Amino acid sequence: DMFSLRLKFIFGPCAVPALDLVDQRSVTRVTSPSGRILYQVLGSSGKLYTCYSSCHFCTCPAFEFSVLQKSESLLCKHLLAVYLSQAMGACQELSVSEEQLTSILLAEEEDEG
Repeated sequence: DMFSLRLKFIFGPCAVPALDLVDQRSVTRVTSPSGRILYQVLGSSGKLYTCYSSCHFCTCPAFEFSVLQKSESLLCKHLLAVYLSQAMGACQELSVSEEQLTSILLAEEEDEG
């Protein structure tokens, strides 16, 4: 359809996989009582990635390689899925405590480690 063709034109090869992630409802909006928000995206490989739409960042290897190191693309399929899910109201919702949110952030840092 025209929508996915336009997306492909703008975002290149990550457009279709991103739409698949949206269709599978793989994007979860995680909010804490203080109003902090992050997104978790269940990747096609079954691994959970954390995305920060506020600072345009994803913890996946493709983001690190294609976006940060090579500057080949603006985003990865997970971030695009976050933006599309936001726009389409297709996010799962999860409320967590500040402690739980902190442990998500710390777990990500250990993975990077």
